[in-house]
Amino acid sequence: MKILNLILAIFISIILLSCGENKEIVEIDLDKIKEKGKLVALTGYNAYSYFIYRGQPMGYEYELIKKFTDFLGVELEIVVVKDIDKMFEMLNNGEGDIIAFNLTVTLDRLEKVEFAHHHNLTNQVLVQRKPENWQKLRKEQIADSLITNVVDLIDDTIYVEKGSSYIERLNNLQEEIGGKFIITEADPEVSTEDLVEMVSLGIIDYTIADANIALLYQGYYSNIDIETEISLPQKIAWAVRKTSPNLLKELNKWIEAMRRKPEYTAIYKKYFLSQSSIQRRMESEFLSIRGGKISRYDNLIKENAKKINWDWRLVASVVYQESQFHPTAQSWAGARGLMQLMPSVVEQYNVSDPYDPYQSLKAGTKYIKWLDEFWSDYIKDDTERIKFVLASYNCGFGHIIDARNLAEKYGNDPNVWFKNVETWLLNKSKSKYYQDDVVKYGYCRGIETVNYVPDVLNRYEHYKELIKS
Repeated sequence: MKILNLILAIFISIILLSCGENKEIVEIDLDKIKEKGKLVALTGYNAYSYFIYRGQPMGYEYELIKKFTDFLGVELEIVVVKDIDKMFEMLNNGEGDIIAFNLTVTLDRLEKVEFAHHHNLTNQVLVQRKPENWQKLRKEQIADSLITNVVDLIDDTIYVEKGSSYIERLNNLQEEIGGKFIITEADPEVSTEDLVEMVSLGIIDYTIADANIALLYQGYYSNIDIETEISLPQKIAWAVRKTSPNLLKELNKWIEAMRRKPEYTAIYKKYFLSQSSIQRRMESEFLSIRGGKISRYDNLIKENAKKINWDWRLVASVVYQESQFHPTAQSWAGARGLMQLMPSVVEQYNVSDPYDPYQSLKAGTKYIKWLDEFWSDYIKDDTERIKFVLASYNCGFGHIIDARNLAEKYGNDPNVWFKNVETWLLNKSKSKYYQDDVVKYGYCRGIETVNYVPDVLNRYEHYKELIKS
């Protein structure tokens, strides 16, 4: 009986393993992505791929994937994934459409996904710490204290990012040199950047990084050495599902065109080669991966957002949209300060100095609360009402009333913003509509407000993804 039970257990294990290996990949290609109007990009959260700096979403991968979605004519949704293995899993089960990350192309990965044309070539390097008094030593003396031949790593412990291609490379390297390393995968929450910092601080002795990434961090951690190469040049590329051939075709076409533009070189330099700007970002408390702050006014924003029961990150997105956090900002229309208060709002809330951040935020959020209460009589859904509040804040609630009246008259839903009321706000720039009997507030250009609402909301999504509440 024991033997029969053992055989049965082995048989069941084989079946389960077989099912796992042959798990079906979802079929979502370019046509379905365009149909839903959105591409979901999976990426990492670090100082080069995707982050928030001084209130603005930034990153090499972020800028490029945004340009690709603009090329496709679809919206972009960013999903941050900390575990590289999880990225491939999410891609193939349809939780993402593309992996826009610094991925090394390997044979093992090619069995799981299709890679686009590579962005660049790089090699993997050993990251190690220079001796404590390295500034006082000659170059030869520093070299004598470092690992310059990978054979000397035998029996040493090397920490690497979980799921990274560094593991595969180190395993192959062990075969090549006939010796073993102690390869330790870090916790999924620990990135390559974290490991580089740990080397710099003396917590660990060695890690592996792509040379372009290592060079970036060397500008900040001056006591690390990245000269010892452990691989030949390798391709760095984005990945799509094997069931997305048309997406891959369009992506390749776009990459080939993009790489010929000076704009591509400028983006690469900004994130990997400009040491002064890299160091400035890395030292800033307004870099989300370091200080976790959006602006110097975060505490003031939180205090006022709480009074109106709004997420402070949404209010921060409004402030960025209005003034980019510059308290002395002025507009051609007479709006002033952090929240670009119009003269009527300044008067309504007795603001003595619209350039004073405290007064500006206090009055601006009070006005938001007033707009929210006004629209609560008409727009019952909280999420939808935010769009009407934002639109009203930008161009005045009177123009939004007109747009709702036009939407209702011409058969659209007056309580839905996107593709309904926003359409009629745009139409208020045409005499046929701004002279309509249901319109009371006249001409409105509209396009600025139509762009304003999604800009604020999209930035808010970035803030929610990367900034703690």
